[in-house]
Amino acid sequence: MNSGETGVRPQFLTPTGVADIAFVPTGILTILLGPLLPSLEARWSLNDAQAGELFSSQFLASTVGVAVSGMLVPRFGYRFVLVLGLACMALGVGTLPLGPWAFGMASVACFGTGLGLVIPTANLLVADENPQRKASALSLLNFFWSVGAVACPFLLAPFQQGDHTSTLLLALGVAIAVLALFLASITLPQPLESAQAVTASRPSVLSLVRSQAAILLGALFFLYVGTESAVGGWLASYAKRITNSSGTMWVATPSFFYGALLVGRAAAPMILRRISDLNLARVGLATALLGVVALVASQSLAAVVGSAIVIGLGFSAIYPITIALLSHKFGPAAARLGSVMFALAGFGGAFVPWLVGVFSTGMSSLQLALTVPAAGCAAMLAIYLRNWQDTVAAR
Repeated sequence: MNSGETGVRPQFLTPTGVADIAFVPTGILTILLGPLLPSLEARWSLNDAQAGELFSSQFLASTVGVAVSGMLVPRFGYRFVLVLGLACMALGVGTLPLGPWAFGMASVACFGTGLGLVIPTANLLVADENPQRKASALSLLNFFWSVGAVACPFLLAPFQQGDHTSTLLLALGVAIAVLALFLASITLPQPLESAQAVTASRPSVLSLVRSQAAILLGALFFLYVGTESAVGGWLASYAKRITNSSGTMWVATPSFFYGALLVGRAAAPMILRRISDLNLARVGLATALLGVVALVASQSLAAVVGSAIVIGLGFSAIYPITIALLSHKFGPAAARLGSVMFALAGFGGAFVPWLVGVFSTGMSSLQLALTVPAAGCAAMLAIYLRNWQDTVAAR
C-alpha cells in the first residue's frame, strides 16, 4: 500500500468499489446538458448552434482535465485526482444556475474539467486492479456510470415544471462535494507505473502514439464519445420537438437510452463468457447504426423511445471493450497513453454534438442533423471489422 496515501479505507470499500461510487455522479453530470438543454436554450435565448457550444465547453474542458490527470496520477496517486475532480464537478454544477450565458459556460467548463479528471483515473484504476478480467470489470464500472445517467433525466423532470431546475443543480453540487470529502478519507494504491518510469520512458510513448494500434484506438475513442454524446445530448430536444406538447415526458427520453446502456453493461460480463470482445463490439455497432437510422425516421415519441433503446443496447459494451483493448495492448504504458486516448474522446465529445447543432441550425432540421451520429456508428463499425486478433482484451 502506498504510504503517501493517508487515511483508512473501510474494509467493504475496495479500490474498484471507490471508482464505482465516483462514477455515479460522473454519469449524472456527463449527460446533464442533454435533458437540461431546452431549458437553457429558453433561459439564454439560444439557437441549436449556440446550444451545441455548451457541449464543446464541457468536453474541451474535460480534455484539459484528462491531460492534467495524466500528469497528476503518476505523481500523486488515484485518490488525489479523484477528489480533485469531484470538487471541480461540485463547483461547476452548483454554480451553473447562478449567472448569465458567459457565467454558465464557465460553470460547464468547470464540471467538464472535473469529469476529465475522474473518468480516465477511475477507468485506469479499475484496469490496474483487475488485470485478468479487465473487460468485465470495466463494464461494471460503466454500469455505475449508466446508473447516474439513467437517474439524471428522472431527477430533472419534476423540477422542469415552473423552472425549478436551479434547486436540483445546487443540491447536486452539495451532494458531490460531500462525496469528495468522503473519498478523501479512503486509502488507494499507487498506479502500477511510477513517476520516475513515466519520465524515463517518455520517448517510447511518443513512438507508441504513432503505431497503427494507437491510431485506430484513438479514432475509436474520438468517434465513440462524440457519437454517444450527440445521441444522448440531442435526444430530449428532438423528442420535445416531435411531441410539440407542454408535458415533461420528453425530458425522460434520454433515460431510455442510458437505461439500455445500463442493462447492456450489466449483461456484458455474462455475454463475454460466450463470445469474444471483438464480435460483441461488431454486433453492438451494427445494432446501434440501425437504431440511429430508425431514430432519424421517427415520427412519434414512441418511435423515439424505441430507437433510443436499440441504440443504447448497441453501444453498451463498446467503450469498456475499447478501454480494455488499450490496456491489454499497451500494458503499464496505458496509464500514460490513456491520457492521449481520453483527450481524443474529449475532442470527440466537443466536436460531434456541436456539429449536430450546426447542421440543425443550417438545415433548420434537427432530424436531418442526426445523420451525423449515424455516420459515426458506420465509421466505428468499419474500424472494428479489421483484424484485431493481436489486440484482443483480457477478461
